[in-house]
Amino acid sequence: MSGPEQNPDRKPGRTVDEALIETTLLDLVDGRGPGKTVCPSEVARALGGPHPDGWGRLMQPVRRIAVRLAKAGRITILRKGRPVDPDDFRGVYRLGPAGGEASSGPGSQPEV
Repeated sequence: MSGPEQNPDRKPGRTVDEALIETTLLDLVDGRGPGKTVCPSEVARALGGPHPDGWGRLMQPVRRIAVRLAKAGRITILRKGRPVDPDDFRGVYRLGPAGGEASSGPGSQPEV
């Protein structure tokens, strides 16, 4: 990321940087519980606010950080409920805890 992303919904002077994205992503994945997943847009919305102008530009930084965390073994990137290679995936994906497949039982979230 070339520089911190500005969040128009936050107080002036506050920025969204890679460390904040990483912390938020890990907090959301950990808070969701075993076998449950998080949509990357949830991470972006948590930082950028509800309006697409605030969170939309955070989607690529969220993806980059998710790939880095998956390569480090800290999370799993999933497509259609199955882990994928962080270097070779496209389309809709979700983020889950390291080392597992997503649950399809009650409380699991469908891909968005």
